[in-house]
Amino acid sequence: MKLLRIAVLSGVTALAAASLATTACAHEAHDARPGPRAREPLLIAHRGASGYVPEHTLAAYWLAIEQGADYVEPDLVLTRDGVLVARHENAIAILNPDGSVREATTDVAERPEFAARKTTKSIDGVAITGWFTEDFTLAELKTLRARERIPQIRAANTRFNDMFEVPTFEEVLQLVAQANERRRQEAEQGGRDGKDGKNGPWGHGRKVKPIGVYPETKHPSYFAGIGKPLEEPLVRMLNKYGYRGADAAVFIQSFEVGNLRKLKRMTRVPLVQLLNGSGQPYDFTLSGDKRTYADLAKPAGLAEIASYAQGIGANTGLMIPLVAGRLGTPTTLVKDAHAAGLVVHGWTFRAENVFLPDDFDSSADPAAIGNLAGQIDAFLALGMDGLFSDQSFLARKAIDAYVKR
Repeated sequence: MKLLRIAVLSGVTALAAASLATTACAHEAHDARPGPRAREPLLIAHRGASGYVPEHTLAAYWLAIEQGADYVEPDLVLTRDGVLVARHENAIAILNPDGSVREATTDVAERPEFAARKTTKSIDGVAITGWFTEDFTLAELKTLRARERIPQIRAANTRFNDMFEVPTFEEVLQLVAQANERRRQEAEQGGRDGKDGKNGPWGHGRKVKPIGVYPETKHPSYFAGIGKPLEEPLVRMLNKYGYRGADAAVFIQSFEVGNLRKLKRMTRVPLVQLLNGSGQPYDFTLSGDKRTYADLAKPAGLAEIASYAQGIGANTGLMIPLVAGRLGTPTTLVKDAHAAGLVVHGWTFRAENVFLPDDFDSSADPAAIGNLAGQIDAFLALGMDGLFSDQSFLARKAIDAYVKR
C-alpha cells in the first residue's frame, strides 16, 4: 500500500503546475447509497480525471477522487498472464496504413524491444494494426509508460506523458480503498473535534459515503474467444476487496449482453447495460440477433434489460438527439427506463467544444472549454441519475449547483 501511495503521489509536483488539476472540490456528502436509485446524481469519473491528465492512470483516478467524483471508471482488459489492467482498449497503440501512429495510450510504438509484437487483429469485426495488452505479460506492460490518447485536443495533458505506469485493476481498487480509509479517519477526527466538517466534508454523526468503482468489461466476446474470459478474474478481484452485495459501491458495465447475463449468475453487485447511439452489441452480431441498441432502448428492450441489470449507461444522443449539431427534442428513454426499474447514467460529458453540442460551444476552437454545465443541466432536467465525465472538477460544480437550485 505504501508503494502504491508513492506511485500515485510521484506525479503531484507536476500536477501542481496545472491550474485545474490542483483544485479539489469540497462538497457536501451525498445522502445517496451506493447503488441503484441515488437521491442525487452520481458523478462517474470517466477513465479518471481524463480531461486533466492521461486517462486510466493512478494519477487520473486519484485526481478524480480529489475533485469530488462518486465513482471512478476503469476500462478493463487482460494481459497475456491473465491480469486485469486499465486501458481504454486492448490496443495500446494503433497504426495507420502508412505506419504512423493513429492513437496511443502508451509509448510502446517507440520501444524497439517490442517492435516484433506489432500485429494485425480483428477486434469486434474491425481490423486493427498495433500492439495489444494480451500479447504482453504484466511485467512487460509495467515497463511501458502512459500517454495522452487525444493530444490534438488535450495538448496540455501531454506534459504528463511517460510519467505513469499502466495500472492493474487491483491497484485501482487499492487506491480507492486508501481514499475511503482516509475519509473514514477524517470523519472520526471530525467527531472527536466535535466540529462538523472541520476536517473534511463528512461531519460528526454522518455516515461516510464510500468512493465506488465502475469497471467496464472491454470486448468480452473477443477475450472469451482467445481463451481469456474477463468475468472470472473481475468477480474474483471484486470479491477480494469486499464488493459482493447489491448495495456494494460498484457497477459493472458492458456494451455486450451475454457477459452481463453471465455476471448476473456470478455476483450480486449492480450491473449496467451500456447503450450506444448506433450499432448493436457485438455478441448479437456473432449470434445473428438483429436487434440494435435502439431496440434495447425501447420499453420492451428495457424490460428485458431489467431482468439481468439494474441500470443503463446511455449515449446522450439516445436521451436528447442532436439536430444540426444542437440539442433537439428529448426522447422518453429516461422515463421509460425508470418505469422499468432501471437507473440511467449518461455518457460522455466532456468540456471541450469539439465534444459539446453546438448550443454550448464557447468559440470555434475545438479544443477550447465550452459550457459543460449547460449541457449537464439539460440532461439532469430529464431525471438522469448520474453521468460520466472527463472533467470531474467542472462536472462536480455543475451537479452541485443543479441540486441546490
